[in-house]
Amino acid sequence: MALVDHLSLGASNIERAKLFYDAVLNEVGISAIAGGDGFVAYGQDRIEFLILQPFNEEIATGGNGTHVAFAAPSEEAVKAAHAAGLANGARDEGAPGPRDAYPMPVFTAFLRDPDGNKVEIIHNGFSTA
Repeated sequence: MALVDHLSLGASNIERAKLFYDAVLNEVGISAIAGGDGFVAYGQDRIEFLILQPFNEEIATGGNGTHVAFAAPSEEAVKAAHAAGLANGARDEGAPGPRDAYPMPVFTAFLRDPDGNKVEIIHNGFSTA
């Protein structure tokens, strides 16, 4: 059984968020597999990640110390996803490259999505260890 059923992040504007996540996640082989009023769901074989309008109808905000990391198949995919994010409304939070803070050699990049959520694209992360 999986440890995590799914992850979700808030988005104040689903259409804008979908443009961002479609561009970034396409670079690592993930696509939208469901959507509806106020949400878009992503995954490969099942829904694993969602962007949602907050149920309380307040503005979505990014959590301090919170981020979602997406596995990338290569360093080139990390670079392409980072560039796609910047081209679709993201702010740079860490250019593609190695990170000494991990206990294994990784290649990763960080972005802030249009709502301020922190997103990581990582090659050789914990999911491959």
